[in-house]
Amino acid sequence: MNSLSTIRNQKSYADNPVPEILAPAGNRASFLAALAAGTDSIYCGMKQFSARMEAKNFSLEELDCLTKLAHGRGVKVYVAFNSLLKTVDLNRAADFLNALSRWVKPDGLIIQDLSLVSLARQTDFAGEIHLSTLANVSFPAALNLVRKKFGIDRVVVPRELNVDEIKALAKACPDGLELEVFVHGALCYGVSGRCYWSSFFGGKSGLRGRCVQPCRRLYTQKGQKQRFFSCQDLSLDVLSKVLLSIPKVRAWKIEGRKKGPHYVYHTVKAYRIMRDFGSDPEKKKFALSLLGLSLGRTGTHYNFLPQRPQDPVNVKGQTGSGLLVGKLQGEGKRPYLIPKVELFPGDTLRLGYEDEPWHAVQTVSKYIPKRGRLYLKLAIKKRPAKAAPVFLTDRKESQLKRLLSELEKKLADIPASKVNLQETKARLPRKSFKKGPSFEININRIPGKVKTKGQKTGCWLSAQSHKGMPGHLYTKTWWFLPPAVWPDGENDLKSLVTLALKKGGRNFILNAPWQRAFFIDMTKNKKSGRSLNLWAGPFCNLTNPLSIDALVSLGFSGAIVSPELSSKDYLMLPKQSPLPLGIVLSGNWPLCVSRIISKNIREKELFTSPRGEQAWGRSYGSDFWVYPNWKLDISKKKDELIRAGYRLFVHLAEPLPKGVKLKDRPGMWNWDLELR
Repeated sequence: MNSLSTIRNQKSYADNPVPEILAPAGNRASFLAALAAGTDSIYCGMKQFSARMEAKNFSLEELDCLTKLAHGRGVKVYVAFNSLLKTVDLNRAADFLNALSRWVKPDGLIIQDLSLVSLARQTDFAGEIHLSTLANVSFPAALNLVRKKFGIDRVVVPRELNVDEIKALAKACPDGLELEVFVHGALCYGVSGRCYWSSFFGGKSGLRGRCVQPCRRLYTQKGQKQRFFSCQDLSLDVLSKVLLSIPKVRAWKIEGRKKGPHYVYHTVKAYRIMRDFGSDPEKKKFALSLLGLSLGRTGTHYNFLPQRPQDPVNVKGQTGSGLLVGKLQGEGKRPYLIPKVELFPGDTLRLGYEDEPWHAVQTVSKYIPKRGRLYLKLAIKKRPAKAAPVFLTDRKESQLKRLLSELEKKLADIPASKVNLQETKARLPRKSFKKGPSFEININRIPGKVKTKGQKTGCWLSAQSHKGMPGHLYTKTWWFLPPAVWPDGENDLKSLVTLALKKGGRNFILNAPWQRAFFIDMTKNKKSGRSLNLWAGPFCNLTNPLSIDALVSLGFSGAIVSPELSSKDYLMLPKQSPLPLGIVLSGNWPLCVSRIISKNIREKELFTSPRGEQAWGRSYGSDFWVYPNWKLDISKKKDELIRAGYRLFVHLAEPLPKGVKLKDRPGMWNWDLELR
């Protein structure tokens, strides 16, 4: 028997079950390629409500047949339902969940929006619920809360974590909760769930699966034009073996729902070998060769080894999607390519980067040997840049075509169900709070730096803010928690919270629902005897009444909604919210928060996009914040928002670096747009 087809359960792992290989599938061919490669599980999205809406994704009827085929081979199927839902989306989402429950019966849902926990229960969904990396469950204390309060079965951990931090999460995992770790695929510059770049610059939200990838564009700073934020691909390859010793890591996840079947087949094969035969030098070498042929970007271990972290941004390398096979040569109408690898009929080539106006896609029509010559016919108005890179993005080799053809025949024998979308009304929470007067908070980095008449005092919670805060102001101050908390910073933040409570603090804005873990079993401030006033912050990405209702059981007093919504969405929310609502009215809202502090970009200095948009970045602790060079400002809509029912209005005051002057431009963001 071929060792590559050895069943993974052949070995006994009673105390440490073998993690499943979890393959991506953005289309039918990639789904079948994952099966052909012997994957243990597949995750895929629907044509709506997926965090990869640019993938082709699946209809209910198609996914029904594919799931039956997968289940017949002992392979699990998880549906990525990980988009943020607006209020108007809830009934439609309930329709889809109802159909999934009745016909498709996938093994689990991958979600970021907590409204889907409620909707899954309403529609009697019987599968598991997994929290997407977009939900940003990033520190150990959060895990018991997500299991106990929401019944979550698995958490997809952020790609920014190193192996020691993953072990810390595993150690804190309660019974019934598993971890899923990315081992391969594209890296985002921004922390998942903490990136608004695409929405700010393009009106298409990455949190709703429509990211236009502005971080991969060329930017200019001080005369240097570089892709300062474009990351290489994550590739743990041989290091993934370390994960076998962590019992709570139950899945090795491969990113790539926009990738073709060639990529899926080769990466799944490679990680199966490294999981099952990683101690065999020859098999390990073969696995690495498969990854080398998978048509991804250059790989990086990123932060996985804390003693040897790697900067995933390499401005001297090529970070276009696909395998770099050469550069355009020749002048005039007959440019040509001398490829570094063999090219076969059906291979797909992409010339240049997708953000370049002249980029093009071309299919190879005949065999071209390594170092041969392929003349290219470019049906484009603008000529490509000199020595433009050429990437091999997909390949349809004969062996894989044969395997897919065999699976297509088996799929054709599966009778398709007639899936009907029955109208299902989502049961919304009752509005249960009393209307009160509105008020404003000015959130500063340093206490006392900005004082505005009529506004309450607010401050980011940090060691610096504690040093500058007069004791008598602790009770009045609104403490703003950071949007990203890493395992190595959990104890520090807990200490800062404890100190604020000890000095009388009672008003806190939490920027992830899981930060409630720092106030476990607390309803009052022991020093003052007054009730704690905990609000969910804007980084919680709350966009509908059911997601807000999920926070009622955690003891939140109110919720500040996501700043990404349109006026229509904002004005609809208070009518159905179970908690008082707040909104960011003005201030410096970041394009993203990142754990990557690239050595190539200068902090506190402006850089410019190809479209003339300017931004700047600065470090706070271990994170790098990127800000646009203009403020979010919907102040002129305040009266309208008060009439709609909003009570809390937040102003974010960010100290500007020397030499940075903000542009005077409308900061309405998506107010007048229909956010996609």
